[in-house]
Amino acid sequence: MNDTQHAGAAAPLKVEIAEKTFRSAEDVIIAALRGLSFEVRQGEFACLLGPSGCGKTTTLRILLGLDREFSGSYQLPEGGSSRIAAVFQEPVLLPWRTVEQNVRLALSRDARDMDLDGLFDILGLSAMRSLYPSELSLGLARRAALARAFATEPAVLLLDEPFASLDERTADRLRRLLMTVWSARPTTALMVTHNLREALLLADRVIVLSSRPAHVLGIFEVEMARQARDTKALDDLVSDFRTRFP
Repeated sequence: MNDTQHAGAAAPLKVEIAEKTFRSAEDVIIAALRGLSFEVRQGEFACLLGPSGCGKTTTLRILLGLDREFSGSYQLPEGGSSRIAAVFQEPVLLPWRTVEQNVRLALSRDARDMDLDGLFDILGLSAMRSLYPSELSLGLARRAALARAFATEPAVLLLDEPFASLDERTADRLRRLLMTVWSARPTTALMVTHNLREALLLADRVIVLSSRPAHVLGIFEVEMARQARDTKALDDLVSDFRTRFP
């Protein structure tokens, strides 16, 4: 049994998943999540951090309504367009549409002509608006995916390891671009990652998950302005984190 609720604009994203199981190819019942409980405050950027295969992406699939076979409930905040936007590991752009067309297709019909100049400028896509996905690097394609998500002015933004498989230089540039556009268009955001430094760079709070079946081991508050999170500061945060979560 599961239950989805929509709350008022000031309410947090709340997750209370009693259990999520699936049947393996060997016909064995495996528990992916059990007793998973956390919330993301309104306008907060939070990261779900945990080992690979612990159930992070499963949690996002439940929040997106893609998996309804679980026991428990979750509550989504409403606000802005009352939409949920998602950014995945793959950009999932339509190959026969330009960058700008891909972004505008995510908008409602009455918003298709909205001014996107500022958004494209922040993400460094102004000169790429007429290009097709095949003409983009993976890094640029992921910028386009971010533009598509933010253009809808979502109430909730969910991100599933959006910088995986990129070289570190490109990934770091995209992380900082994400923070720039999120700061300009703040929304409640939850990002899945297994990269500790990435979580500490981006998040207001890091929600630390156990191995499968996932439950919350604890919350790590990042009480430092993002502009102050340089290499030395991140080293210190990593040290503090590992002291608490060895």
